[in-house]
Amino acid sequence: MKIKLLSFVCLLFVSVNLMAQSTYQWKTATAGGYTYKYVTNDPSKTRFYTLKNGLTVILSPDTKEPNIEFRMSIRAGSNTDPKNATGLAHYLEHLLFKGTDKFGTANWAKEKPYLDKIDALYEKYNKTTDEAQRKEIYKEIDKTSGEASNFSIANEYDKMIAAIGGNSSNAHTWYEETVYNEGFPSNSIDRFLAIQGERFRKPIFRIFHTELEAVYEEKNRGLDNDGNKLDEQMMELLFPTHNYGQQTTIGTIEHLKNPSLVEIRNYYNKYYVPNNMAAIFTGDFNPDEMIKKVDKTFAYMVSKPVSLYNPAPEKPLTGIQKVDVYGPSAEAVEIYYRGYADNTPQSLMLDLIKSILTNGKAGLIDINLNKQQKTQRAGASYQQMKDYGVFNLSAQPRQGQTLDQAAKLLLEQVELLKAGKFDEGLLKAIVANQKLSFLQAFDDNNNRAEIFSNQFVISRGNDWNKSLASIDETAKITKAQVVAFANQFFKDNYIIGYKHKGEDKNTVKVEKPTITPINANGNLTSDFVKNIIESPVKPIAPKFIDYKKDIAFGKVGVADVLTTKNVDNSIFRMSYRFNIGANNYKLLSYASSYLPFLSTDKYTAEEISKAFYDIACTYNLSVGAENTYINISGLQENFDKAVSLVEHIFANVKADEKALENLKSTILKNRENNKLNKGQIMNGLTSYAQYGAVNPFNNVLSNDEVKNIKSEDLIYTLKNLNNYEHTITYYGPKDLTFFSADIKKQHLLPKEFTPAAPAKVYTYTTQDANKVYFANYDMVQSEIRWLRNTGLYNKTDGANIEVFNNYFGGGMGSIVFQTIRESKALAYSTFAQYVKPDKADKQYSMIAYVGSQADKMTDAVNGMNELLNVLPQSDKSFDGAKNNVLSYLESNRVTKDGVFTYYFADKKLGYDYDSRIDMYRELKPITFATIKDFHAQKVANKPYTYLIVASDKKVKQEDMQKFGTVTTLTLEQLFGY
Repeated sequence: MKIKLLSFVCLLFVSVNLMAQSTYQWKTATAGGYTYKYVTNDPSKTRFYTLKNGLTVILSPDTKEPNIEFRMSIRAGSNTDPKNATGLAHYLEHLLFKGTDKFGTANWAKEKPYLDKIDALYEKYNKTTDEAQRKEIYKEIDKTSGEASNFSIANEYDKMIAAIGGNSSNAHTWYEETVYNEGFPSNSIDRFLAIQGERFRKPIFRIFHTELEAVYEEKNRGLDNDGNKLDEQMMELLFPTHNYGQQTTIGTIEHLKNPSLVEIRNYYNKYYVPNNMAAIFTGDFNPDEMIKKVDKTFAYMVSKPVSLYNPAPEKPLTGIQKVDVYGPSAEAVEIYYRGYADNTPQSLMLDLIKSILTNGKAGLIDINLNKQQKTQRAGASYQQMKDYGVFNLSAQPRQGQTLDQAAKLLLEQVELLKAGKFDEGLLKAIVANQKLSFLQAFDDNNNRAEIFSNQFVISRGNDWNKSLASIDETAKITKAQVVAFANQFFKDNYIIGYKHKGEDKNTVKVEKPTITPINANGNLTSDFVKNIIESPVKPIAPKFIDYKKDIAFGKVGVADVLTTKNVDNSIFRMSYRFNIGANNYKLLSYASSYLPFLSTDKYTAEEISKAFYDIACTYNLSVGAENTYINISGLQENFDKAVSLVEHIFANVKADEKALENLKSTILKNRENNKLNKGQIMNGLTSYAQYGAVNPFNNVLSNDEVKNIKSEDLIYTLKNLNNYEHTITYYGPKDLTFFSADIKKQHLLPKEFTPAAPAKVYTYTTQDANKVYFANYDMVQSEIRWLRNTGLYNKTDGANIEVFNNYFGGGMGSIVFQTIRESKALAYSTFAQYVKPDKADKQYSMIAYVGSQADKMTDAVNGMNELLNVLPQSDKSFDGAKNNVLSYLESNRVTKDGVFTYYFADKKLGYDYDSRIDMYRELKPITFATIKDFHAQKVANKPYTYLIVASDKKVKQEDMQKFGTVTTLTLEQLFGY
């Protein structure tokens, strides 16, 4: 059998290479004095450069919008962490935001001796085992860090990026990569490159002990994530040798507590070298001009030999291994199989098999388990890394179903696959849907940047030809080959993980050290930053939507029709947008959930799903509080088929009592699971605080009402939906005239619309005294949210709110982030936002959030309250925040069917034109005094409702009472069932 598999793999590999050579070939070209590689027939027209120092530069131009996405990708992650210092690559990622000897400091000469002393103290701390001595050393670290902070400037990097119009500053670390990502307007190329060139020249690891505490918080958040704990333990068994299983990205608690700045610097010097890095740009630029600028920016980098992680091959798994994890969240079962290296024939096959098992519509799991409601939910996925992949089967059990029973159902689908019990036509449908996904992926600069970053990490981009050829190669795979491969791959060679409900008695947390708040120096600015911000740029003229020109308005019968043309490809997206929702008819949401399981007089539910998948089209019924949508999308060539099928479904859908009983069981089980989800609990608290005991979150059918739902009521709701007022929107290749003619034939409309039942109206609460709503949940962390309703919408506050949010609490350069996380190390995650309502008759709300260790909750609350009551002034931060909003409005382009989103949103607020026109005009005169006055009137010294989700074993009632009158809310009160 091994010989047969090897022969099949060799033949497939030859096929891939022949395809890549014939259609997608590597070529070399020269332009502007630089030589680059490209792949023929590449729709992205991407160029791959290698500079003299070895730096890879990947340029993928797209001039539709004046914005650029950037990635700096380093081929080093947790796999390359030293065995005695796991989590190091992730630490380093955080420190690359701290500046250099030119920015992030007000006086480098005076700061440096303190940082050198901190380095030495950490080395001493690392080698000391006596706890009393360690505490004394840490006191010295804390003291010296405070002294050093008199010269450091926190968050100067983030302020610079905001000031030049950056909008997505972030980074991540994974097994074999660390990636820094940014988005910025194309008129800031020179300024952006100056920042990045300096950022990677000589990073200084300042403000370390507070950042270390943020990483502690990140670790503790992971300890509250049952899925994360299950994955870590399963990966450890799946990869007993490889660091995929032996080293986690965030590191062990022992290593987190004993960091070495010397080790981190050694890691940087070893792996952050140009021949191990890629600068990736997608968006609005001239590649001939861009490559010259990138070369000049990073020419200082010097190539060094790099020895990447090269583990011994894993031995084959020969048995079934089991993992049990306990925690408060819903139960689930996961099954992991070890896959193959990236861009191999085997990985291509496993990606195909994943779609055979589950593709959202017509896979074996979709049809046999989800469609027949045999589990609460089930699916398959394939996660690809460089050296191996992970093929995953997962399920949540239904009410009364055991984890073993759910696992058995999953494995039965694998046996059907191995037996060839699937339609061969499914393979063609998978390829058609892959082509559609391919079109959609390359229509977005962010997606393309991610794709090319992954390409570099895996193969330095050298396999881009194979990736482009993969769809065509998938089309060549036969059913017989799939079955042969499946029988070789799926054996008793997996890890099975059970997530049980219950107390995790092994949970530990990273204990907080004593930290004295550092000086953030928000009012100081380095010369480097001054020069960046003050350097001239060619302005970008804003381009607002002209609804009368950018949308074509028409009529089909009694329905309004809005269209905008897709001139880029053959994709269409169409919606029937109804002016009713769950606030009008509670049953609408339940009818929407019922619909996927129903047949018509012509087709079974399974045949309907397969039919849509076969033509690479999608439809769904989406119900919101105030609007309901029937959405249809896919390739224009299949428009008539898709719309005809949707119309047939809603006109001819039939009741299915068994499906309804299963659905009721699913709903009731979902409700149980929701009560185990801390995020859902916080949502319930928020709605309760905003509207009171009867609110949008809990105004649902009771469990008894769910049990008494009648099929005839749901069917009536579905069949009569088209009789309610709705607007038809279309984005696609056809213009208004041709589209209207097409839809008129398909979409049956009444002579006049049926009046809708009045919508449920909720009454806003008034916060006249501080109060606390508490929900008990077994967790390491505490989640705290502030809420205050602040009055009805008005058109005059829009610009003030945008600048206030950007300055105060909207990002890593904001006052809230800088104070709560950077200065005081009170949380990993924190924000504050003045939230605008979506309708003119609704209220604004002020919301703030801190997620902290439970034993830091009081300090975290006090820290946020200080900011809510007294707005710190930082003129440079304010200027950057205001410029960021202006830059965004100037460079943002609303395209495609996004114009419909803006049109309806503005209409609900009382505008018949693009409201951003007013905002842009009103932004210019705003000063810090304006925002300070706004803060004083709307935010400061006001009563708030504190929403706390935490364990009553870890937070004290008397501590919460310091914030306000405490009310412990039950889950029944929050959820309404």
